[in-house]
Parts: sequence; C-alpha cells; structure tokens
Amino acid sequence: MNKLTRKIQQCATIVTVTTCLILSGQSLAAIEVAESLPSDNVTNVSINNHSGFINVVGWNKDKISVTGTLDDDAEKLVFEQKGAQVLIKVEYPRMDNWSADGSKITVFMPKNIRMKSSSISSDIHLSNLHGGVEVKTVSGDVLAKNVTHSVDLNSISGNINSDQLAGKVSLSAVSGDIKDTDSTGRLEIRSVSGEVVINSQAKEVFFNNVSGQSKLNLAEVIELRIRTVSGDLNAKLILKEKALLKASTVSGDLVFTFQKDVDADFSLKSSVGGDIDNNITQVKTDHDEYGPGAELNFQTANGSALVRVSTVSGNIEVGSK
Repeated sequence: MNKLTRKIQQCATIVTVTTCLILSGQSLAAIEVAESLPSDNVTNVSINNHSGFINVVGWNKDKISVTGTLDDDAEKLVFEQKGAQVLIKVEYPRMDNWSADGSKITVFMPKNIRMKSSSISSDIHLSNLHGGVEVKTVSGDVLAKNVTHSVDLNSISGNINSDQLAGKVSLSAVSGDIKDTDSTGRLEIRSVSGEVVINSQAKEVFFNNVSGQSKLNLAEVIELRIRTVSGDLNAKLILKEKALLKASTVSGDLVFTFQKDVDADFSLKSSVGGDIDNNITQVKTDHDEYGPGAELNFQTANGSALVRVSTVSGNIEVGSK
C-alpha cells in the first residue's frame, strides 16, 4: 500500500468519525415543539411531564397551544384529543430514562376549562385558570396565581406558593412549605412538617399540621377548625357573630389574637400540664385540685360566637387588639 492510498484511507476515517459525531450531537439535541389543537367540545386538559418545568396559562382563545423543549431522553410529545379530554404527555422509552433537567413546556388553554397535571420533579406554574385545577407532584415546587373554582394543589417535598386563589381551595404538602396570599372562599391546609404562612380572606378555614410552625393571618371568619400535634401555631383573625373556632393540639402551643370587640363564648381546656393565658378579660384559669388539668371559661359581649380550644400538654393563649 503506497503513501497516497494510506493518506486517502486516513482522510476517509476522519470524515466518517466527524460525521458520526455530528449526527450523534444532532440526535442528542433538545427537541423543540410547537403545536396546537382546537378546543371545541373540550372540558378538561391533562398534562404529564415527569421532570423539568410545566407552565400553564389561561387565555381567551378557542384553542390549546403547546410550546417548549423536550429533553434529550424524551421519545415524543403526545398531544391529542380523546373525547372531551386533551392529553399532553412527554413520553420516555423507559421510566428510568428521564434526566434531572427534564422537558420544559408551556401550555396556553381556554381559562374556563378544567386542568389537571402530574409530575415527579417538575416545577409547575399556573396562572389565570378558572375552570378548576388539580396538581400532584413529588418534589417539584408549585406556583399558582389567579386560579379559581376548585383548586387542589399537592406536593410531597416541594413548596407551594399561591396568590389570589378563590373558591374551594385545598393545599397539601408533607415536608414542603406552604405560603398562601389573598385566597378567598373555603380554604383547607394540610401539612406534616413544613412551615405554613397564610394571609387569607377565606371565610371558612380548615387547618391540619403535625409538627411544622404555622402563622395564620385571617380576615372575617365564620368557621375555623385547627388540628396540630406538636407544631406551634399563631393565628390572628376577626371572628364573626355566630362563628365557630374549634382547635386542638397535643403538645404544640396555640396563640389566638382576636379583634378588640370580639363577641364570643370561650372554653379552653388543658388535660395534662399546658398553661392557659387569658389576655382578653380578667377571668382566671381554674386548675384541677387533684390533677394537672386546667380550664378557662368566660364570655365577651353576648357570647355570639363559640371558641373551643383543647390541649394535652401544650400552651394556649388568647388575646385581642
């Protein structure tokens, strides 16, 4: 083999390797998507993206649009209508084949159509949706603004931040934090160990927390029910006439601050050893003669509303300003 022949073979090898690298790079490149469907006869939209980012925005157009970038490991984007439902799903060849960066998609949809979304680690952002939403994610954060009707947001270890939710609202997290601002209607909060901060206009509030710290800043309330285990809670509220506040804890401290002219009948009980502090009237706590229990009963104005608070060993404090 002469030198010229060897040179030609070397060049051919280089060209082949270079071409393979280029093609390989092309195959690993992210896939851009931009598709749309008419929303005629559609009542709900289902969105599934294991990891990455999901952004859902409500608009006034009669179509559903999906744009974004699929990650390298994604097989395809499923975007189809089945009966009254539109399905949007990022599919992978195998469940263990998706990357941490994930796919990033934005969905524009009619604002009055119901939406549900599920993911493992995708962050999910929602805005201007008024047909009801249901969101479930394992470790992704959830951000929702101006979402109404029936709102159900769930994350296990991710955080939930919401603003201007209305209707029947449910926020749930295990170890993630929950922060809600300016919600109205009926509000339900469920948390295990995360921190909870609520600034709400909701008339009905149902609150459950195991060990996390909680701060509630509420407006005019007609019903407030609270259950905690060891987490401390500080609540400020305006208690309406004929309203009900019912709260219980095992070892957490409960502090309630009412409006200055609160009109309610108070019954506060400690069964083992918690202190009860009354900063509303001069009535003193009665302590059991032969046990660690204590009880405080008093009335302000006509006793229109009912306040019932109990603890095993945590402290209870009530005040007004």
